[in-house]
Amino acid sequence: MERVLVTGGASGIGAATVVRLRHDGMCVASLDLAASPGADVQIVADVTSDDDVKRGVDEAAAALGGLDIVVAAAGVAGRGSVDETPPEEWDRIFAVNIRGLYLTAKASLSHLRAAGGGSLVIVASQLGLVGAAGAAAYCASKGAAVMLTRAMAIDHGSEGIRVNCVCPGPTVTPLLEDYFAAATDPAAERSRYEEAQVHGRLIEPGEIADAIAYLASPRASSTIGAALVVDGGYSIR
Repeated sequence: MERVLVTGGASGIGAATVVRLRHDGMCVASLDLAASPGADVQIVADVTSDDDVKRGVDEAAAALGGLDIVVAAAGVAGRGSVDETPPEEWDRIFAVNIRGLYLTAKASLSHLRAAGGGSLVIVASQLGLVGAAGAAAYCASKGAAVMLTRAMAIDHGSEGIRVNCVCPGPTVTPLLEDYFAAATDPAAERSRYEEAQVHGRLIEPGEIADAIAYLASPRASSTIGAALVVDGGYSIR
């Protein structure tokens, strides 16, 4: 039975991933600031804290008897162009989306090595591949996540550790709902996002979890350093 750690497992894509991987018969630990009711093991930790992440990853490995798969799904969003983004907001977004990813990977690699190899799947974004107005820090952080995926795939592929990322489009999560709520006209903003999709709707978290399950599985044994786009056609327009 494969042993999995999911960061950001309490809500959104992370929570859907916990459910999907448990359905596939895996033992799953969730690391988040809140508890994840669907996980086998609950770890409350802050992904921006080196001590918290190391403790949490080690606790997950001890509880599960090791780690075969790590899914780094913790993330935050934000609005604003560069001149509209205060330094503290820029730092907040990068602290979670990049520092948190770095700390998670750093703490997990030894456990994946001990298992004889494994899979690290990162939740990036289609906005790590294409630009968007009014989301400078978010785009920059997710672009960094895509490139970190590729760099780690090269660094650790010879150890049997596959590193890939999924690049979701607009997905129905608390983060996106909060983003809409902060808009001047939330209904119009939601419609604008729906109309940007080729299939005319927002993406469900379970659809992203399906892609993560594929990247984590042996079916993707030759998929290394990939950025798997699941964005309803958003980025092809």
